[in-house]
Amino acid sequence: MAKDSIPPLHTLDRPEKLQDILKQDRGDDCLPCRVIGGGAFLGLAAYSYYSGHSQLTKAQAEILASKSFFGMRSRRWAITGLSCGMAYLGLYRLFK
Repeated sequence: MAKDSIPPLHTLDRPEKLQDILKQDRGDDCLPCRVIGGGAFLGLAAYSYYSGHSQLTKAQAEILASKSFFGMRSRRWAITGLSCGMAYLGLYRLFK
């Protein structure tokens, strides 16, 4: 009887499939948790976009006078990219 409960050696040499391990590791995720988490990321994305662009317009004269390597265009792209990234994380959190 003890021989039946011990797995054969060839099954122990094989690694487990990553997808199976990830399915086992994934916990239960309730809908309110997804909504709150996704909403937090989406709200943070909107806030960073709005406040970042408003601060850039206030400091535009100083930035242009400093002759910095990073001008207004690259700073706007950086703020927009950061906001899009956070919005993507919020949508990912909502639907996955």
